[in-house]
Amino acid sequence: MSDQLTDFNFLQGVKILDFTQFEAGPTCTEALAWMGADVVKVENPNRGDPGRRLKPNHPDDDPFYFHILNANKRSMTANLKSPEGLELIRDLLREADVMVENFAPGAIERLGLGYEEVKKINPGIIYAQVKGFGEGSPFEKNLAFDMIAQACGGTFSVTGDADGPPTRPGISLGDTGTGMLLAITVLGALYKKRETGEGHKLEVAMQDAILHYMRIPFSTMGLTQKVAERGGSKVPGIENAPMGLYPCAPGGPNDYIYIMTSRANPEHWDRLLKVVGREDLIGDEKYDTPAKRLQHEPEVDDIIAAWTKTQTKFDAMNIVGEAGIPAGAVMDTAELYADKTFEDRGVMQTMIHPVHEPFKMPGWPVRVDGKAVRIKSSPMLGEHTEEVIGEWLGLNDAAVGELKAAGAVGT
Repeated sequence: MSDQLTDFNFLQGVKILDFTQFEAGPTCTEALAWMGADVVKVENPNRGDPGRRLKPNHPDDDPFYFHILNANKRSMTANLKSPEGLELIRDLLREADVMVENFAPGAIERLGLGYEEVKKINPGIIYAQVKGFGEGSPFEKNLAFDMIAQACGGTFSVTGDADGPPTRPGISLGDTGTGMLLAITVLGALYKKRETGEGHKLEVAMQDAILHYMRIPFSTMGLTQKVAERGGSKVPGIENAPMGLYPCAPGGPNDYIYIMTSRANPEHWDRLLKVVGREDLIGDEKYDTPAKRLQHEPEVDDIIAAWTKTQTKFDAMNIVGEAGIPAGAVMDTAELYADKTFEDRGVMQTMIHPVHEPFKMPGWPVRVDGKAVRIKSSPMLGEHTEEVIGEWLGLNDAAVGELKAAGAVGT
């Protein structure tokens, strides 16, 4: 697989000071690291990013969450509550192109590192922030995690069965989705900075980001003039049959296939009838239009399910897909993990860590010139402190020793 991997150098030479923690901020900076930027993660000397989940006086037995979000970065420690540590950070900010932070509301300003202060140090800085709620929101000062942003941004309201309660989507759109939107905006600001040298303040609220991912439900509301509803495995606003999840053998919790026939392609229905062995229904007036099939949807679903229950989900997907009908097996994390084709293409890669066991994880999914970006190990806490200070500021070992003695950085 090594010939399928490379180091992207699109952002080579771009220096990013990363004050992020948990997921939304680290997602942004990891994406930029994968693009080739030098991302230096600034961490508390004692505990580091809370996402490390370090336990005092205990070995780190839960590194996976941190691995997933901090590949290809460097880590340095700095005591932001000491004058010497804060001065060191100011020196690094003079050299930085980008600063990213997602502390609690007001925390970075209390440290004296708000945008107006940092802009005085480095007028060309691209200063990027993730917050839970936007400036001017009635909840502006509130803390938020992924599930809070999703609840307040609308995704809960459109997820789940029509007759059931709102449900949290199983993926972290509030965190990872927000981080990706910020990363794209940072790239735009960097592109413009090449021409003008100007810096910018970028800020994205997690609730606001979720609205971006709610565009289709908003379009549905525009069409129906009603609140967008939950539809379970169906797609609200798209009235079509057959469409949905169908059970497969051997009947495990994820043994289902999603089959989608298009109203725009009436051949899908006839093809599907051939697949499930019900050619006798081809041309049957009871089912010969999308409207009629929708009217008899439970019967239509029973016809399809009678066949899918005799097939594994992967066999069903192959057979239905080869017949020219959109279909997808419901794949769980273990099945995706075991699919060697992801690894062959570099979509999944094994991170080799100096301390922890090797860990296979998803990388950046966009291939460039046929190759995927190489995943490098997430950093150990403070692993690159001396290296970064030396490279960015030109300080020698004696100067670094003085910083350690003053408690400005970790030992």
